[in-house]
Amino acid sequence: MTGQSPQDTPPSSTTDVRGGMQIDERRLVEYLTANVAGFSGPIGIRQFKGGQSNPTYLLETPSRRYVLRRKPPGALLASAHAVDREYRVIRALGGGSGVPVPKTYALCTDEAVIGTWFYVMEYVAGRIIWDPALDEVASPLRRDHAFALVGALADLHRVSPAAVGLGDFGKPAAYMARQIARWSKQYVGDTAAGRIASMDRLIEWLPAHLPATEEPAAVVHGDYRIDNVVFHPTEPRVLAILDWELATLGDPLADFAYHLMLYRLPTISIPGLRGRDMAALGLPTEQEYVARYCERVGRAGIPDLEFYLAFAMFRLAGIFHGIAGRVARGTAVSEKARDYARHVHTIADCAWQQAQSVG
Repeated sequence: MTGQSPQDTPPSSTTDVRGGMQIDERRLVEYLTANVAGFSGPIGIRQFKGGQSNPTYLLETPSRRYVLRRKPPGALLASAHAVDREYRVIRALGGGSGVPVPKTYALCTDEAVIGTWFYVMEYVAGRIIWDPALDEVASPLRRDHAFALVGALADLHRVSPAAVGLGDFGKPAAYMARQIARWSKQYVGDTAAGRIASMDRLIEWLPAHLPATEEPAAVVHGDYRIDNVVFHPTEPRVLAILDWELATLGDPLADFAYHLMLYRLPTISIPGLRGRDMAALGLPTEQEYVARYCERVGRAGIPDLEFYLAFAMFRLAGIFHGIAGRVARGTAVSEKARDYARHVHTIADCAWQQAQSVG
């Protein structure tokens, strides 16, 4: 699904390069010619509408398309925007793991080329679907698309980190405790976004209700959403998983719950499935979705699922709270930032309600 001509219509998900995100085309062509086998310019450069954390570009040559993902320009936190970690995990999984990822071509850590570190991977042509209701898919195919989506995540969680060279990709022990502490600290420290009663309660509740046993560490994506995969243009098949910025070693059930929680969330700034008729939509029920994941990874069930869902919602509320802080400080760059910030209380309240359902 690669090798498209730039004379084809550019993907609707791209736009002209935004202000402050320009790339020195001459220097980039020189680098790619020297470091990517088979590359030949000239190139056209467009920017994908997403990728606000790590700006992402479509590179078009006379013979094929590539994707470039870079750190944003300007002063950055030392541990943020780690495109080298993204490149590492994609390259490792692309070595025969069975997890669908784009082919990687080059990682550049020489800031003299375009001003920041970046990596280049293949452009995978297919469909990006934004709504988990799959309204863009014909109703008879929606169930199979949903199972393909959860199946790709299950295949990731089945990978042995050590077997693909990712045994040192993160700290495998005490993942849940560290995650709760991390998001709690970030929430408390961001005074610009204010305090939320539900978040304050969750910060006390979550550490006291951790599962008794710790799951073996797996490679976790960290942000597995339907719009972070590329589906085949016509078939219910995932061609590539994208946006590995938050990938690490951790609890696969937390990763799964973060994906599953849209069954429990209403449609606000992100589309949710709560209150929608799964049968009418042609989608699997939540129970069927969980069962398919468990079957694919070889589990009998997930006894602590309700806790994991509460944590997933807490984490999402923490992400929204951080966005609200950036909005308050005037540093938010996403067009949807204000929309996300407006719903932080709703997500936090959903998380606290979910916590109350835990036996």
